[in-house]
Amino acid sequence: MSPRVRLDTIRECFEGVIPAVLATSDRDGMPNVSYLTQVQYVDREHVALSYQFFNKTRANILANPQVKMIVVSPQTAAQYQLTMQFQRTETSGALFESMRAKLAGIASHVGMCGVFQLLGSDVFRVTDVALLPGERLPAPAGERNLLAALRVCSERLQGCRDLDRLFDETLRCLDEKFGIDHAMLLMLDAPGASLYTVASHGYTDSGIGSEIAMGEGVIGVAARMRTPIRIGHMTTEYGYGRAIRAQLEDSARAGELAEQIPLPGLPGSRSQLAVPISAGERTLGVLYVESDQDLRFTYDDEDALVALAAQFGLAMTVLQGAAPEPAAVAAPAQLPVTAGEPLVIRHFSATDSVFFGDDYLIKGVAGRVLWSLVQDYVQRGRSAFTNRELRLDPRIRLPDVNDNLEARLVLLARRLAERNCPVRIEKTGRGTFRLAVQRPLALVAVG
Repeated sequence: MSPRVRLDTIRECFEGVIPAVLATSDRDGMPNVSYLTQVQYVDREHVALSYQFFNKTRANILANPQVKMIVVSPQTAAQYQLTMQFQRTETSGALFESMRAKLAGIASHVGMCGVFQLLGSDVFRVTDVALLPGERLPAPAGERNLLAALRVCSERLQGCRDLDRLFDETLRCLDEKFGIDHAMLLMLDAPGASLYTVASHGYTDSGIGSEIAMGEGVIGVAARMRTPIRIGHMTTEYGYGRAIRAQLEDSARAGELAEQIPLPGLPGSRSQLAVPISAGERTLGVLYVESDQDLRFTYDDEDALVALAAQFGLAMTVLQGAAPEPAAVAAPAQLPVTAGEPLVIRHFSATDSVFFGDDYLIKGVAGRVLWSLVQDYVQRGRSAFTNRELRLDPRIRLPDVNDNLEARLVLLARRLAERNCPVRIEKTGRGTFRLAVQRPLALVAVG
């Protein structure tokens, strides 16, 4: 008798490297065998199969829910027979979106874009897993111990005392402990239903301040559905935005991009994984990683980054809720003397876009924050501020819940530094900062 095999110990069989074989039968017992495009591990007792066509297999499943499936480990060539019972079809929700994203990647990989369309996720309960007799290869040694890497990264994240450090430390951990060369952190901009980039690693341009809409690409879908989205092959469906931008840059419509910061990303991304960052029921943002290798990220990588994102979300919530350091809440400092040609700062009220001279800097909530700061600097002679007073400032109009003010300030400080602007935001303590200005400012309100 074959030893009982647990479903969660053979997840490598569901990565899509070797097609699974499904055996069904109709009401009269006539068998039918088919190869499967996609099998998704759901939990220790369930898998889901992609439903793309109403064919003989689909008809049999509806007529007789008892099926058998054979899957093969791409690592050891071991074959497993799964005894399963069909339970339901999901046509929306996290599982469906995750499988739809993966299917798009598979379709792109085999040149079948537009042909593979997910109609539903058929969920099966696995009642038995049996190891079939046959030759097997030794299991290869893993490149790294993900559990040990996660432990070290969790300890390092716990040691961060501000968001700036938390963002950088998280990306360093991904590089040093997980071997992930390309990653970015995006925070949720709740009023605009979009996400904005606050930190990135491994790209030529940082993309700080770039935005992506909820529901767009693997990042937007992961945020909208609050579920990890992992693709093992390049997909055009989930990366079309970058291609459209490249076309616009070379066209007469290039001016439409004046107020858009390009989202960083690999031009030849082959594997993508987007993990929501949450705190309780609130979505804070998305951790996104990618690689130029096919099938770079596995179920184990996904589990590890989900745990890391949870640790990140907890740390971020604690740091954003920390009270200002009493000693650091100082009285407004006297403005230093500035010299040189005045810097013209323009604010467009329709989009809260801010331009330094003719250069676009930022828009949205971050634009309102910056405009309020420079107004106070010019009109009231202030340079020292606290996060608390910004949060209460009616000009900024922060959302009541999940305002992410501290993250927006980090974004703003990085954007100003990256553009080498003569206006900087410099942290002076926990919950306090100052506006450092090197040239006289001339403010122009437009609209």
